[in-house]
Amino acid sequence: MLEPQQIYFIIAVAVVVIGLTILGFFLREWIFTSNVYEKGIKLYQQKDYKGAETAFRNVLSRHPSNDMVSLLLGEVLMQQDKLEDAIAQWKELIESAPKNVDAHLRLGTALMKQEKVEEALAVLEKARDLFKAQSNQNKADSVDQLLEQITTQRTT
Repeated sequence: MLEPQQIYFIIAVAVVVIGLTILGFFLREWIFTSNVYEKGIKLYQQKDYKGAETAFRNVLSRHPSNDMVSLLLGEVLMQQDKLEDAIAQWKELIESAPKNVDAHLRLGTALMKQEKVEEALAVLEKARDLFKAQSNQNKADSVDQLLEQITTQRTT
């Protein structure tokens, strides 16, 4: 029969082993994801957009809430003239992270390329309002200038 001290020791060892196993899993996952992300960045910089798309989709399949990768995936889709897919990517990101100003800006730009001016204006106005809410008046002013240019071009 085991004494209480031995039982406590076995329990402590089991807890440590389980904790280290969990830590090892997350560490391995983080290293893998980090490597794939870095590979995607390098491919993007080399203008290998198809390869970058594959890498970013791989990261998102493991970590779907990674906003930066979602933005970059939209960018590589846009570079491949997959405009609809890029728009869908940024709309999905905005739905999950409504205060992501970069997603609004990219979506507005993509909608302008599709000549969906009214929808683009609404998205860009939202971006401007988000910049104002963040007390980033310089960027809000830049978006205001862009909105003014778009409006002026529409009326001429």
